[in-house]
Amino acid sequence: MSEAMTPEVNRRLTQGLATLGLDIDAQRHGQLLRLVELLHKWNRTYNLTAIRSPEEMVARHVLDSAVVLPFVSEAPLLDVGSGPGLPGLVLAILQPRLAVTLLDSNGKKVRFQRQAVMELGLANVVPVQARVEAFEPPQGGYTQIISRAFASLADFVDLTGHLLGPDGCWLAMKGPAADEELEALEANIAIRERHQLEVPFVEGERQLLIIERTDSHPGRL
Repeated sequence: MSEAMTPEVNRRLTQGLATLGLDIDAQRHGQLLRLVELLHKWNRTYNLTAIRSPEEMVARHVLDSAVVLPFVSEAPLLDVGSGPGLPGLVLAILQPRLAVTLLDSNGKKVRFQRQAVMELGLANVVPVQARVEAFEPPQGGYTQIISRAFASLADFVDLTGHLLGPDGCWLAMKGPAADEELEALEANIAIRERHQLEVPFVEGERQLLIIERTDSHPGRL
């Protein structure tokens, strides 16, 4: 057992997933633990995240990503500004039928994504190193675009507008400052759903904003 895989790491992951109501098999549980181990190992050299302890990585990276799973459909998902692959890697582990594209312009973070995909055997994940403005989506665009810490709401929507399909939506993982950011959205962009998130072992307000173009849904206000 590596120093990252302490009994407390395993206990925190098990308890946190149970609190979120996520019942997963031993293989996926092991993949999540291995992801924490890899992140902890790579972080020493490449400084991928400011979170240093494996226990905190479970809470602030794995569980903070897993909490949005109930609001993610099985349609192809683009994770923009994915960093070391969050929340995309976690969601791909929890939902193996979900096709996930991880997009980031930082070379060392995308190298970590590729290593994690290889070591975890995630056939449903494609890491891409590119600037969001230059990235070309598949025909028809993405049905879901998620961001955990990429930009303000207005920038998130503006920079990824060419990547979203006609009936697609943005999923913005935000803290309490989101209310101020909402005022900067264009008139044809509206919140479809708003969910308060309770992340085990993490204090502070978290929320998920599901946003769509109103001009794609002329009958919806």
